[in-house]
Amino acid sequence: MQSDSHNNDPRFVEYYARESATAAAAVRARSVMNALVRLRNRRGLATNKLVVSDIGCNTGTQSRCWLEAGHVVRGLDISRDLVDLAQQRSAEFGERCSYEVGSAVSTPWSDESCDICLVPELLEHVADWESCLREAVRVLRRGGTLYISTTNILCPVQQEFALPLYSWYPPGLKRYFLEKTLTTSPHLANFASFPAFHWFSPYQLSAELRQLGVEALDRFDAMDAESKGLAARFVIAALRGNRALRFMGHVFTPSTALVGFREP
Repeated sequence: MQSDSHNNDPRFVEYYARESATAAAAVRARSVMNALVRLRNRRGLATNKLVVSDIGCNTGTQSRCWLEAGHVVRGLDISRDLVDLAQQRSAEFGERCSYEVGSAVSTPWSDESCDICLVPELLEHVADWESCLREAVRVLRRGGTLYISTTNILCPVQQEFALPLYSWYPPGLKRYFLEKTLTTSPHLANFASFPAFHWFSPYQLSAELRQLGVEALDRFDAMDAESKGLAARFVIAALRGNRALRFMGHVFTPSTALVGFREP
């Protein structure tokens, strides 16, 4: 995120306006909310009337789920167009929601001021991603919950670029195509002004979060095994208990998803 007055390519705005309004997008957003509430409940943390910060809120699809469940939401995005759309779509919730145009590396919120901080599909687009991560932890209360979804360098399947196996390209080739998307071929990254700069592994981000005093759970640790059938519980247990199987699980998963809990 570079400037709080940035205007996106209309084709980029149109794409996200359309995709964020689909039933599939709503299902994904609600599944994230349900998982975070379940994990907080397991730890004996509050699950009602939470303050939720949505950094990189886009059109507010994730925010809306929390608003419908009775929580207070504050969203932030660099795109004025997307923030305007988020405000329109959440107008019915009145003062329980607020959206601002701003930077993920310098949010307008005070220290330890939210229960949950969402950073969905954002980190890869921020040049100074380390500052973005520190900022997300800064605004989180002690014992609060952090959710991050981003790119996965281990998996060859990705949606950031219209190029096969892009996750596995060497750094020099990635830089070449990144420059192409910013100059002559913006369609390769769906006309995004800030295409994916960075590619992460769950192991890398978990280590970064530990340095910031956040205990991180990867997607396998965060799964709700108790609600699954016998076969699924067996697979989850195997993934959790065997490092090699866990690694292969990440290789076959297109994104990195982590749930973190800030130290009390």
